[in-house]
Amino acid sequence: MKTIDRTAISTLRVLSIDAVEKANSGHPGFPLGAAPLMYTLWDKFINYNPKAPSWFNRDRFVLSAGHGSALLYSMLHLAGFDLPLEELKNFRQWESKTPGHPEYALTPGVEASTGPLGHGFAMSVGMAMAEEMLAARYNKKGFKLIDHHTYGIVSDGDLMEGVASEAASLAGTLGLGKLILLYDDNRITIEGETSIAFREDAGARFAAYGWQVLRVDSAEDVDAIAAAVKEAKADKKHPSLIIVRTHIGYASPKQDSASAHGEPLGAVAAAKTKEAIGWPSASAFYIPEAVKGHFAKKLPLCDEKMKNWEALLADYEIVHPEEASELKARISGEATVNLTSLEQIFNDVAKTSTREASGDIIQKLAMQLPALVGGSADLGPSNKTDIKNGGFFSAEDRNGRNIHFGVREHAMGKIVNGIALHGGFIPYGGTFLVFSDFMRPAIRMAALMGSRSIFVLTHDSIALGEDGPTHQPIEQTMSLRLIPGLSVFRPADALETATAWQAACHNENKPTALLLSRQKLPVLHAYKEVIHDGAARGAYVLNAGMPGKVVKAVLLATGSEVHLARAAQEALAKEKINVSVVSMPSWDVFEMQDDGYKESVLTKCKVKIAIEAGVPLGWSRYTGTEANVIGIDKFGASAPGDVVYAEYGFNVDNVTNRVKNALQAK
Repeated sequence: MKTIDRTAISTLRVLSIDAVEKANSGHPGFPLGAAPLMYTLWDKFINYNPKAPSWFNRDRFVLSAGHGSALLYSMLHLAGFDLPLEELKNFRQWESKTPGHPEYALTPGVEASTGPLGHGFAMSVGMAMAEEMLAARYNKKGFKLIDHHTYGIVSDGDLMEGVASEAASLAGTLGLGKLILLYDDNRITIEGETSIAFREDAGARFAAYGWQVLRVDSAEDVDAIAAAVKEAKADKKHPSLIIVRTHIGYASPKQDSASAHGEPLGAVAAAKTKEAIGWPSASAFYIPEAVKGHFAKKLPLCDEKMKNWEALLADYEIVHPEEASELKARISGEATVNLTSLEQIFNDVAKTSTREASGDIIQKLAMQLPALVGGSADLGPSNKTDIKNGGFFSAEDRNGRNIHFGVREHAMGKIVNGIALHGGFIPYGGTFLVFSDFMRPAIRMAALMGSRSIFVLTHDSIALGEDGPTHQPIEQTMSLRLIPGLSVFRPADALETATAWQAACHNENKPTALLLSRQKLPVLHAYKEVIHDGAARGAYVLNAGMPGKVVKAVLLATGSEVHLARAAQEALAKEKINVSVVSMPSWDVFEMQDDGYKESVLTKCKVKIAIEAGVPLGWSRYTGTEANVIGIDKFGASAPGDVVYAEYGFNVDNVTNRVKNALQAK
């Protein structure tokens, strides 16, 4: 090992443990053990430009073992990113750029928020897929415009998580040769040695998935790590897992012990660690001049690589102007959706399910938005997610816009997030609403990161019928609304579905969940103009009731229940009881409106009744009491959908009686 390599690795180790010591919080074990892995990748392989962190053809790096964030921050600081030493000193402190686990869009150079183990692994698969798809579409003879790798460091814990297994299986099937992950094989978890719960041959498992598996006996052998990465890069047809034997808490008194994982070493142990690696200074956050100079020398080359790429792009614009214009628009995140053209699809349609409407909309969107790609967790025919004539992305065909995710909901969610974070795409993934629970962690992380991920969730209520309670969502709609930063739409018809899709595509920094019906619903043609404007505001008065009459009650509803509300409104009108109907496809969008608009929708009449085929919890914010919510507080049943729907109280008689009883109580 060269002297500069050894010194730089020691610098990463010391900066990391100093950050943890100063914060009196963090994970010193991983940085001490994995520093050679991080250094080798960033020093010898990763193409980056710290002065332009979002340069599109950069290599992507994902630290899936996000608890080792101190090591990543130390690396980014040395590499020249806008992460001053003061930020390392503020590790895990209020408003610092060095939070406990890496956060996307907060820290320059961080490509994804990681920490929940396995997530970074799966997102890296999405990033590698994105690179392959873009390269297939835009690279031309003499113009290898899209050409970068996705690297990552994963841990024992990552490989134990099911989401990593799901993603690894798909990555092998797809032959993602530009995906290279280094496995920090330190054999220690929080509870002790990995052997207490993890005795498998991970290499054999990944070989069975279709990965190239390489091994390095010692993390201290930088040359061996570099040789393994070169070998990995040479294999264009298989993703690579490089298993590197490391020692958690390397050179510290806590080496190879569980106690090295998640607590500061302590002043005495930290000093002994520095002494053991021959550190020349007792001062905290000391960086040798040789190390500063080593990384400073790289900056002109980083800039040169980016400028060469920009020059290539400029030439590409001359030779391939249409493709260049399209690519630049995709890189910028542009997404202009013509809502009128989406609505026109349904001009002659009287009745359709919102999942079918969504499928029709996807076809139109695919023509408007080259960036749109997606698929389903083996439910394409049911979710209506396939782009017709779009082909399927595979090891044999990189041009496909449809993705076979397989029965892997959790990995699908994270891969969609990875594709979105890579840039150049508006990705979506579909499954049944009830199975959103399988990928809820991915949806939550999409919201935390602000990624433009779209989740198409069909079969949205008990009205799906005979499949019964295992497939009938009850609490899922409300639980999704609880996720901060997630936009949730439950449209009432095809026209609202068009508005929801437009919003999803325009939500550049926010994920969207589209909750869609299995059963056919009338298209509300008579209300086209009010839907056009109102649905985009989250809620609106669909029908104000009898002209000139005082509104005695408001019926609030979402999805298929909007049609029930209209039917109840007509029945009540026959009894001279005037009620208005409010369609509320999106709570979160409605809450963004000004108070004046919200008051105009929720009139000041005393009685407000909410109708939704899900848990009543939460609706009292609009009705004032859960007693005025027609919902479901138990699981569903197996029977024809219309029967289940009626038996659970979603019928005109029940709604009208609830309204009259509420009015009498006032």
